[in-house]
Amino acid sequence: MHIEIRKTLFNPWTELDRYQSNENHRIGACASFVGSMRDFNEGSKVNAMTLDYYPGMTEKQLEQIIQAQSSANDLDDALIIHRVGEIQPGETIVLVAAWSAHRKQAFDACRSIMENLKHSAPFWKKEVTDLGERWVEKNTAG
Repeated sequence: MHIEIRKTLFNPWTELDRYQSNENHRIGACASFVGSMRDFNEGSKVNAMTLDYYPGMTEKQLEQIIQAQSSANDLDDALIIHRVGEIQPGETIVLVAAWSAHRKQAFDACRSIMENLKHSAPFWKKEVTDLGERWVEKNTAG
């Protein structure tokens, strides 16, 4: 299991390839989710976004999310990479991946990890629009 919060741009496919191991022959499935920044929100054009987080607390919350899904879905491994700092439209924000012996568990865990991350991990989002800056409340929409 690996969790990383970083300020630099990353290629999710390179990270996925670098992380996954061919040594575990029990793994039969990997499900992944990649989230990118849109250039619109709440009816406005968004020019940039700043993501902030609570160091230490955020990682601990992400670990708890992975552990819960590991137990619930018999995961062999999981990965979360999440950007913070200034992000531009089109750039990757988050990569979530889950490995299991079976696809159902991998899909279910990946989705649940992402949903729990979105709803409960301490990240704060500030958008820059043509009308100025605004803090965005937690969004429960997919």
